[in-house]
Amino acid sequence: MSSEDQEPESENILPIDEHEEIVSEGGKEVRRRGIYLLPNLLTLGALFSGFYAIISGMSGNFNEAGWAILIAGILDGLDGRIARLTNSQSAFGAQFDSLSDMVSFGMAPALIMFSWAFAPLGRVGWAASFIYMSCAALRLARFNVQLGTVDKRFFLGLQSPLAAGLVTFVPWVGYRYGLEVTPIISYLAAILTVFAGLLMISNYHYFSFKELHFRGTVPYIVFLFTVVLLVVIAQNPHEVLLSMCVIYAISGPAGWLYRKHLKKQPTAAAD
Repeated sequence: MSSEDQEPESENILPIDEHEEIVSEGGKEVRRRGIYLLPNLLTLGALFSGFYAIISGMSGNFNEAGWAILIAGILDGLDGRIARLTNSQSAFGAQFDSLSDMVSFGMAPALIMFSWAFAPLGRVGWAASFIYMSCAALRLARFNVQLGTVDKRFFLGLQSPLAAGLVTFVPWVGYRYGLEVTPIISYLAAILTVFAGLLMISNYHYFSFKELHFRGTVPYIVFLFTVVLLVVIAQNPHEVLLSMCVIYAISGPAGWLYRKHLKKQPTAAAD
């Protein structure tokens, strides 16, 4: 084979292969080179926020750790929506997002809570942290394999960002008010952490808010409610955000009990 027939090899400064993935365009499978910049930058920002939350929590600065988890949650919510709005979804982005979620919403909350309240509990403390982190991994794995096969209106199990908020915002609020971590507080925190982990792998249905389309119109009252909500959050972000996470986490079991009660009513009426 002559040198003219050989394909020119790309010369890279670093020995890193170019990313390629096979996608379907116009009914045909084609190779796509490279990655989309904007959505993956947002995912990288969420990953960095989760990493910073771990460093802050292990250093005892739970205020910055709480803010970092909040920022990670916002960026995590934006990257997928931006990818859909700009038609820049990819398999690479989906996997990168899942790995970022594992750090920001799986490992970070477990280590933050351990640094705040679990150290005096010994094995019970690290067991509670590990249970939560394992449940986060299981929840993300289940979400990845069920993508596209479940009702988009609902999430099956508590989303990892909301579970992270439920766990992380407790030391966030406690640190703000100078709450002394007693043995009772430590055990209650361990129960909460395990409970949040179990909610992630549960079969409770949680409203996904994916029916809200930013391109469409909404009633004027909805916009006014959003403004009022933002003002309330800005006044007391620690307490309000923790309360919102608690209410949302309870909505899954509460909805299950309500549906179970409705199923029993016809039987009771027939008797």
